[in-house]
Amino acid sequence: MRSATYDLTISSARADALFASPLQRSDEPSPAQVHQAIAAAVAAFGIRGCAARVAQAYGEHPETAVLRMRWARAAVAGTSGGVRAEPACLLGDRRAHLSCAA
Repeated sequence: MRSATYDLTISSARADALFASPLQRSDEPSPAQVHQAIAAAVAAFGIRGCAARVAQAYGEHPETAVLRMRWARAAVAGTSGGVRAEPACLLGDRRAHLSCAA
């Protein structure tokens, strides 16, 4: 049986980081707050750590995880001018910037 692959793009990595952050939709965050929350989550957990937190949330609370991810993806799309399909940098350094060049 093949395992499902996860298409990690910059926008999805940012959404994972926002999902893993403590920022809430009810905070009605500004674009600057969204960017700050993403940077803080990546610094704290790394790109893969954020993805792991998303997976954990879907396993434990799928009904709320879906709504949070929907908000996170919309917030990221709204602050970055849309969804881009660029591969995220998956360097060994957990502090790798999400907009790094190849």
